[in-house]
Amino acid sequence: MTRTRKTLSLIVLAIAALAALVYANRLLVLQYSLGWLTDIRHPREAYRPVAWMAGPPAADAPPAARPPNIIVIVADDMGYNDVSTHGGGYAAHGAGTPHIDSIARDGVIFERGYAGAAVCTISRAALLSGRYPWRFGVEFTPTPGALARVAPLLYDDPARLRPALVDQDKAAASKAFNELGMPGSEITLAELLRDRGYHTIHIGKWHLGGTPEHPEMRPNAQGFAESLYMESGLYLPQDSPDVVNARQDFDPVDRFLWPNMRFGVSYNNGSWFEPDKYLTDYFTDEAVAAIRANRNRPFFLYLAHWGVHTPLQASKADYDAVTGIPDHRRRVYAAMVRSVDRSVGRVLQTLREQGLDENTIVVFTSDNGAPGYIGLPEVNQPYRGWKLTQFEGGLRVPYMARWPGRIRAGSRYAAPMSNIDILPTIVAAAGGEPPKDRIIDGVNLLPFLAPDGPVQPERALFWRDGPYQAVQSGGWKLIVSGKPRRNWLFHLQQDPTEKTDLAASQPQRVAQLQALLAAHGKDLPAPLWPSFLQMPIAIDKTLDQPESPDDEYAYWYN
Repeated sequence: MTRTRKTLSLIVLAIAALAALVYANRLLVLQYSLGWLTDIRHPREAYRPVAWMAGPPAADAPPAARPPNIIVIVADDMGYNDVSTHGGGYAAHGAGTPHIDSIARDGVIFERGYAGAAVCTISRAALLSGRYPWRFGVEFTPTPGALARVAPLLYDDPARLRPALVDQDKAAASKAFNELGMPGSEITLAELLRDRGYHTIHIGKWHLGGTPEHPEMRPNAQGFAESLYMESGLYLPQDSPDVVNARQDFDPVDRFLWPNMRFGVSYNNGSWFEPDKYLTDYFTDEAVAAIRANRNRPFFLYLAHWGVHTPLQASKADYDAVTGIPDHRRRVYAAMVRSVDRSVGRVLQTLREQGLDENTIVVFTSDNGAPGYIGLPEVNQPYRGWKLTQFEGGLRVPYMARWPGRIRAGSRYAAPMSNIDILPTIVAAAGGEPPKDRIIDGVNLLPFLAPDGPVQPERALFWRDGPYQAVQSGGWKLIVSGKPRRNWLFHLQQDPTEKTDLAASQPQRVAQLQALLAAHGKDLPAPLWPSFLQMPIAIDKTLDQPESPDDEYAYWYN
């Protein structure tokens, strides 16, 4: 009996010691949990080629007699100043953007082109639906469940003047990342083009939900006949000899991404497999192959790159080509910009080789401004703010399009436009109409792009993230912050870089714009999922810069 008691005591002590060890290392356990679960649930197979569905071997009509092909290329987190068309970028160091620039040169640059939101999911939902996503409950950013659980610890930094605020109950109850997304009841650009006889192809990032339990949110259920789906977020395995990594240890999210992201894609909801090269180049190869396979029928290609989103990983070839940048992080980032521009160039070259150049609409943009959490202060210049903020740096993005013979080369579109305008414009170009059973917030820009067309009428544009909102109307912009409780008012026609806050001196203008926000927000549905994280974002500093009590800041709601 004594021996049994001793054995039981030892077992209890061992369990207690193990529990204490797990608790002491709970941050490490939680931080790695998503990656471990991914490896168990989705073992990755070796590379296999994608057999793209082929169109007819010969065309019924020449390209010029068919509806226009449509290619929408979306970069991820690419800042306004990353594109050399805007006078910035890294051209002097071998990382200019001549191919992206050529779209503006041969077509139109939208001088006041705005993302649909300052963060990816909401912005992409706006582009594909033509609607403000909060009309259908997509207002907050889906967040991986593991990050939800680890967020209270990752952001537990008493040294920061403005701590992140985590609702631990909501975080603990948060659904899995892919259970949150755009409802299948929305009618997407792909569905509308499919119904007009287009072959529809998605390549790359989705970020709009979709699990085996919720297949209605996946691309194949949202109008895409084919989907080469980015399942995780590495550009190459971290230890690949062909990659150069740059970690941001000052960024809690970056610390979470490295152990949890994997190198994997799937095709049409199949099993995961590894690409055969650096992710941006791989997606480009497949886009080229898809264009060639469909050269004899109208197609819509949504090429949604992961570049230049974190984790920052450059191909070694691009890193070696970008010389003269002593800062390692900046050099990796510039090399990533270079790879996205090369992708655009290869897509344009393929159109020329296939005889499709004259009858293909190509749109290039970014889903939102570049983030401050990568620690590069120049990425959104000359604008203030970052991704996750309602300032111009978070919302103003590179935006350009070409359609030879229909859009005059070298055009400059001065009126504000946004992601919500892409669906009605492209559907009109394809000879169709947007749905009539719901509010479509965007407008067809084609009449205003005509050489002798009218000027786009004045309209308000809105952005919404819980109590953190913005409206632009008549050349004025109001930003309303829930935390801190504050308004910013800017006269963008005179102050496009938002240097002078006029809220105190223009109370009537503030009231007028607040009324627009209130009217826009009336009768909106509740968000489909709650926010559990409120994160402070300094408007004029990158995350690695020390805080000051007089910094201007706003809280972003995930």
